[in-house]
Amino acid sequence: MTEFKNVNVQKEANIYFEGKVISILISFPNGSKKTLGVMLPGAYEFNTKEKEIMEIISGKLEVLLSNKSKWINIKAGTSFEVPKHSSFKLKIHEIVNYCCEYVN
Repeated sequence: MTEFKNVNVQKEANIYFEGKVISILISFPNGSKKTLGVMLPGAYEFNTKEKEIMEIISGKLEVLLSNKSKWINIKAGTSFEVPKHSSFKLKIHEIVNYCCEYVN
């Protein structure tokens, strides 16, 4: 899917790591939420409250999930899941466009 229809979009961006990670919240009629964002090259760590499914639209990165010991290579067209109440580290190798789905 390359576009979302009948959604509400948050006007103000979420800005992290001095502007190197930016996302916009999208709310769907069924109550579900996603963010669309961009990450510039660098290293980042995030904490989760809910389960997250990260779809990588473009770019390349590595992810280290809190329950794993090895970094995983991720490229455009793939996704990975992050358990709720956990954390994950990212090494962004080239600009990444992503869509993050929050799962209750």
